Amino acid sequence: MTETTEAVAELLTLDELTKRVSMSVRNVRFYTTRGLVPPPVRRGRSGYYSAEHVVRLELVRELQAHGFTLSAIEGYMARIPSGASPETIALHRTLLAPWMAELPDTMSRRELVRRAGRPLSDDDLDTLNALGIVVPTKQGRFQVAPSHLVVGVALLDLGLPSEAALAAQDIFTAHGRAIADELTELFRTQVWPAYKEAGASPDELREVVERFKPVSIAALVAAYESAIDEAKRETIARRAR
Repeated sequence: MTETTEAVAELLTLDELTKRVSMSVRNVRFYTTRGLVPPPVRRGRSGYYSAEHVVRLELVRELQAHGFTLSAIEGYMARIPSGASPETIALHRTLLAPWMAELPDTMSRRELVRRAGRPLSDDDLDTLNALGIVVPTKQGRFQVAPSHLVVGVALLDLGLPSEAALAAQDIFTAHGRAIADELTELFRTQVWPAYKEAGASPDELREVVERFKPVSIAALVAAYESAIDEAKRETIARRAR
């Protein structure tokens, strides 16, 4: 049993629940009406909340913090079986965290230029915005994905037409999503059950996921390089014929 589950072995009042998950009463009730968490457990005329409510709300908060829209959160939560135990739901959060994209930083244009390491023209900012890397705010500042900024600036330095940069981004996004979906399914159907059967703790499973992330990136780079070499050989062979 996880620490979170042990801490809420007994039922909580609504006030105790809101303090535990750092949410307002209004938000808890809203997520309940949306079906993201089950209705409270009734004891006479009073409603109480269990470990399942806690871990589901913590998962909702985690998804929300990483920029998931309400509809995306609903879609994710809908894939969790209704009879899932609190331990299983907590494990979803454990598996999710290492793969989450970093939260964006909010910065001024001066800070953005400093982080980019080069001047950024209005056209450059338009391209980075179209790529989803730099998003202007109403306060005249920018929300920036720091790790993606390096990639965006590299594309600008290549001098690619903005249309080509956007087309390349679409390719990366489409194939990246397909790979992510397939790897997620692999973990869900093969890795997770095996470790769960072996009695691995959430911390141990998180460590496996964290270690797998750089390995998978290295494997993707190697596969991409091999595919490029193969494509070159096929092109040369066709021209020779």
